[in-house]
Amino acid sequence: MKRTILLYSLSLAVLLFLLQWLQFSFIVRDLTIEFYLGVVAIIFTSVGIWMGLKLTSTKTKVIVQREFVLNEVELNRLGISKRELKVLQLMAQGLSNQEIADRLFVSLNTIKTHASNLFLKLDASRRTQAIQKAKALSLIQ
Repeated sequence: MKRTILLYSLSLAVLLFLLQWLQFSFIVRDLTIEFYLGVVAIIFTSVGIWMGLKLTSTKTKVIVQREFVLNEVELNRLGISKRELKVLQLMAQGLSNQEIADRLFVSLNTIKTHASNLFLKLDASRRTQAIQKAKALSLIQ
């Protein structure tokens, strides 16, 4: 913004210098004051339109999403079932055991069993550790 103001001020100073120079030259005798006022008005209008467009333009952000590819080889090597993978994905979303049980229409004990199996297969002691390892192995996003 400071650069734009400085550029605008510098252009005005050059314009004023040019007008003063023209005033002392022989051209000033041939042209009327209305011509010079018209030139100044056109320049100020052009700069005003340019600044208005520059200040009101919106910048568009482009978001590129990387496509997730499930690592089937690692999934089979660890022996994680599809249901355990679903439980792991829901854990990564931050759902509690009860919320996962409600979403999958199973009992709370079933979810606890799946979680326990996941901790063993991923060699993790906590949910966060299991999620971190699963993301590193490309099992979940």
